[in-house]
Amino acid sequence: MTKEFLKIGLVSISDRASSGVYEDKGLPSLQDWLNSALTTPFTLETRLIADEQDDIEATLIDLVDHQSCHLILTTGGTGPALRDVTPEATLAVADKEMPGFGEQMRQISLNFVPTAILSRQVAVIRKQCLIINLPGQPKAIAQTLEGLKDADGKQMVHGIFAAVPYCLDLIGAPYIETNEAIVKVFRPKK
Repeated sequence: MTKEFLKIGLVSISDRASSGVYEDKGLPSLQDWLNSALTTPFTLETRLIADEQDDIEATLIDLVDHQSCHLILTTGGTGPALRDVTPEATLAVADKEMPGFGEQMRQISLNFVPTAILSRQVAVIRKQCLIINLPGQPKAIAQTLEGLKDADGKQMVHGIFAAVPYCLDLIGAPYIETNEAIVKVFRPKK
């Protein structure tokens, strides 16, 4: 039996970055974090798109249904502004909603900014793929994925990625292992 290779989709959603007004920082931040955090080999499918609901939905559907991604991380478009429609697009393509991810991301961000309550990140499952909307700022991306550690590196608040590999196990995606210095995976004892 051939071991299935982990495939991750990364989607940066920004009107200005997608039109070349400024350089996208979301995709490089996500790539850097994954390269440091994952010890499991993986391939990436990256997309930089405008904040248009139809385009976001079509991109997510393509990444799951045609590119066979097991995990999709989006960045951008989760605030309350009129153009921010990433959560709506994500929910529109979902088979199941996973509300704990958004709750935990807001909880982590509240340690840094009171405006974290304005964030509308969601996570969903489509087929055998977990899709997570992350914040737009590179520093906030790392904080929500890794969680909060004290000066000695002791975990104070768990980041959301600690639960991602087990979620992928449950939906039949490939097994993921991580660099525990970055994020320690939690799997229940068998």
